[in-house]
Amino acid sequence: MSKSKTMQERNKATWIWYPGDFEVWLGNIFNNRRTERGAMFPPFWKQDSHYVTVEFSKTFHLEKEETINIDCEGQFNFAIDGKLQFPAHTYTIPAGEHRLNLKVWNQATPPALYIEGDTIHTDSSWMATYEDKLWIDENGIAHGSGIYVPAASWHFNSLDTPPSCFHLEREERRPVCCHAMSTYGMLYDFGRETFGYLKVKDLRGTIHVYYGESREEALDKEHCETLDRLESETAWDCIANSKAFRYVYIEKEKGADYSEVLMDYEYAPQDLTHSGSFKCSDDLLNKIWEVGAYTMDLTTREFFMDGIKRDRWTWSGDAIQSYLMNYYLRFDTECVKRTIRQLRGKDPVTAHVNTIMDYTFYWFKSILDYYQYTADINFVREMWPRMVTLMDYVESRLNEDGMAEGQPDDWIFVDWVDFPMHKRGTLCFEQILLMKAMETMAVCSKLLGLKSDYRVKSEELRNKIKQTFWSYEQKAYYHAIEDGKINKQITKFPNMFAILYGLAYEEERREIMQSVMLNPAIDPITTPYMRFYELEALCKMGYHKDVLKEMRDYWGGMLREGATSFWEKYNPEEKGTQHLAMYGRPYGKSLCHAWGASPIYLIGRYFLGVEPTQPGYEEYFVKPTLGDLEWMEGDVPTPFGKIHITMSQKEVTVYSDGGHGTLIVGDHHINIPAKQEIKMSL
Repeated sequence: MSKSKTMQERNKATWIWYPGDFEVWLGNIFNNRRTERGAMFPPFWKQDSHYVTVEFSKTFHLEKEETINIDCEGQFNFAIDGKLQFPAHTYTIPAGEHRLNLKVWNQATPPALYIEGDTIHTDSSWMATYEDKLWIDENGIAHGSGIYVPAASWHFNSLDTPPSCFHLEREERRPVCCHAMSTYGMLYDFGRETFGYLKVKDLRGTIHVYYGESREEALDKEHCETLDRLESETAWDCIANSKAFRYVYIEKEKGADYSEVLMDYEYAPQDLTHSGSFKCSDDLLNKIWEVGAYTMDLTTREFFMDGIKRDRWTWSGDAIQSYLMNYYLRFDTECVKRTIRQLRGKDPVTAHVNTIMDYTFYWFKSILDYYQYTADINFVREMWPRMVTLMDYVESRLNEDGMAEGQPDDWIFVDWVDFPMHKRGTLCFEQILLMKAMETMAVCSKLLGLKSDYRVKSEELRNKIKQTFWSYEQKAYYHAIEDGKINKQITKFPNMFAILYGLAYEEERREIMQSVMLNPAIDPITTPYMRFYELEALCKMGYHKDVLKEMRDYWGGMLREGATSFWEKYNPEEKGTQHLAMYGRPYGKSLCHAWGASPIYLIGRYFLGVEPTQPGYEEYFVKPTLGDLEWMEGDVPTPFGKIHITMSQKEVTVYSDGGHGTLIVGDHHINIPAKQEIKMSL
């Protein structure tokens, strides 16, 4: 073997671990960083742990003896062809075919392994098990009587970057201004919503720190959501726990002082050359897209989180929207996979994802969405066993009619609503989500070449939903069955999902638009969370001008209130500090919430008009729509690069880095060749 070949092989070594364990471990750290007024605040659902002992194995055929270096996170033993070796970190493997087995134990962090040699190195071709009884080879043949999965890896490609050292990037930033509020108190303004670690230089004595997404919150010492108390004896420079804030109010005790206040802004690095973009003739819409992108970047961290100030947790309902927005902004597929794995956790299943029934159903669909945008069948194969056991749990709790009904230990969320709406009984909304989850199971089982009855089950449920909840008189789906009786309340929730998830046929969709979605008598949606789906339904039905008006009114309304990132909820009827309150707390509302960034998805998918029609954009269409705009241009990231669209009232131009695309304008369908600009006059 040549020297250059040897170096090339050496560069392939990477850390490996049991699949999902890194995400479970990292998720526990992530979800337990939340504090409320200085007290830690862990999530209220079950938290799993990594497997503490993992065995890694692979067979190699060596033309000559080879020396390998072994390192691990934890303690390990090493066997060659079943024979344990004397403990060491360097071994010489004789020529011939040999089976290498290493057991790694680590109670604190996921057991991880790193081996580097000329041809022997750790990568995802190794096998891993948390039991030492079963091995299944690359041909799917079982050896023994236990459980095997391919080892996991990511980009930890050097000995000094083990998985447990993973961290986000930091960048020092200064406040844009400060104001003396009293002899001992100073208010610092960092210019816009931000996230990171406060730094107090040369601290002497004791200070009290009050954080605020708003000026009012930072100055309200009794009610602000987050705070710190720092003493010089603890040798503080950078505060240990990250916080979300725009304003920081620092009050000194007598005799205390410090020289300067800074922050380390923390962020997940993104490839800006492979990111979405958008500009158009409307400056307000440009600002909405820009603030939406900033909101997404702030909530894209180790995982996709909900809000950066309060919960700081991974929520499945929030995350599925983050995934979709991400596909049109950064195309960060690794963060998608990390979040899906972390949310699912481990078997056995004892509760719904986040304890919320609807969030379990969203979790299933998120896997199919991921496959459609990436064509990553290996991830579907990895998640399939956990999809099956989670669906088994769902089916074990269906009522005698085969429908999902909330149990005492379930949270039926749907949305935060400002009008009376019961969430008990059998909700039509939940059945539509369950139908889609079963359809996802059917599609994924077919992709993996497996037989299942999920397609039959989803069709049976589809028919039950129509027979039970559809009103031919009201031209709408009723809300629920309560105590054996139909609750005839009509809300937008089941009706817009009937459009989005394919329950309603064309005629029904048109009827729903008039009787529900465009009917001012129906109670309005006031969260960006469900505005995401409401406006998507309008786009699907061709109401693009109405959607633009809603964006300008709703997201533009937040901007007019001074928002620098988009909120958890917005009610135009509220005034002043009313916009800051939620959950019965004056500053309980999150002013940077992932689901607030939905214009990113709506613009990319329905105005730039890009959608994969075959997994991984092998085939796609571009169906641009101006609405009432004079012109627009933008980029949509894909696995092969970007698709660039420019449109005016006179012309459309499309350039794509790959794939097989079709430009659709009216009745015209034009082929989009890779790496060749096409133009069409209108």
